[in-house]
Amino acid sequence: MTYRVIQWATGGVGRASVQGIVSHPELELVGCWVHGEEKEGQDVGALCGTEPLGVAATRDVDALLALEADCVMYSPIMADRKEVVRILESGKNVVTPLGYFYPGTRDVSDLEAACQSGGVTLHGTGIHPGGITERFPLMISALSRDITHVRAEEFSDIRTYGAPYVVGEIMGFGKTPEEAAKSPMLDVLGGGFFESIDMLADELGFALDEERRTKHEVAVATRTIDSPIGPIEPGLVAAQRFTWQGTVRGEPVISVHTNWFMGEEGFDPGWSFGPEGERFEVEITGDPSPKVIFRGWHPESIEQGLKRNPGIVATAIHVVSAIPYVCRAEPGIRTYLDLPLVAGRAAAHLASA
Repeated sequence: MTYRVIQWATGGVGRASVQGIVSHPELELVGCWVHGEEKEGQDVGALCGTEPLGVAATRDVDALLALEADCVMYSPIMADRKEVVRILESGKNVVTPLGYFYPGTRDVSDLEAACQSGGVTLHGTGIHPGGITERFPLMISALSRDITHVRAEEFSDIRTYGAPYVVGEIMGFGKTPEEAAKSPMLDVLGGGFFESIDMLADELGFALDEERRTKHEVAVATRTIDSPIGPIEPGLVAAQRFTWQGTVRGEPVISVHTNWFMGEEGFDPGWSFGPEGERFEVEITGDPSPKVIFRGWHPESIEQGLKRNPGIVATAIHVVSAIPYVCRAEPGIRTYLDLPLVAGRAAAHLASA
């Protein structure tokens, strides 16, 4: 069966998503929403680095929701909850890297009602949060007993992230420490990461304290640092660390960290990625205590990353790969705990008939 898909937004994740949808043997791209007026009417293939697809980008939400489509891959910069509700109510499944990973005790009655009204499913996935903070820790935890701590951590050179507005104005790189402290990233990302923490805690059986812990640390340039957002002058933010934790009686039992640096030189404190370089890590403290390192989601150079970042591609394809499974799921909000194992697909020239 072929599932008809609408791509919502054509940023870095959206472009990689379109490429993934086009190459997936069970999916067909039938529509695409774009934010910018200059993109409207253009062939989506031209916007996303593929051959012409015969699908024109549009900002007309009504027209898109009137299409016969099975699923929307929803990936604007920020999620609009009312928009998600509207898409669900139109009878279209939604997959997204922008939250809804695990509702827990949060009030999601509007989303659940929209799913039931439209007879469809909502599924949140991605890499970090997503696979690194949920799917892979759960999988690896099955090899350990008496678990006392779960750690999920990212180490990335943020110079390879081709979204200058996000890096400079939302993340707060190149700003003063005081300005960076006002960045919404701790709360914005915390929404997803705390859902991940709750999922792990509920499935592993941790009785978490009600209060969650967060920490935001910055390092400032000690010399001028060249970056894709322009020179970062001494005294301005050139590296950041974020931490989100769930505790039991004050003791951390689940920790999520991001380490985002503009390179590894010229800032104080003098943080580095260490000898293992850029990577993602998942570590379970128990009996035994495995640590798994994920590579291949970081580009080989800044130039390559700005052109096509493997981490962005992995995020998009993790979402795209879930579409057939989500379309076959029962209506409602569905997480990794509800869906079967999601897998990728063989290259077309190697696939069975």
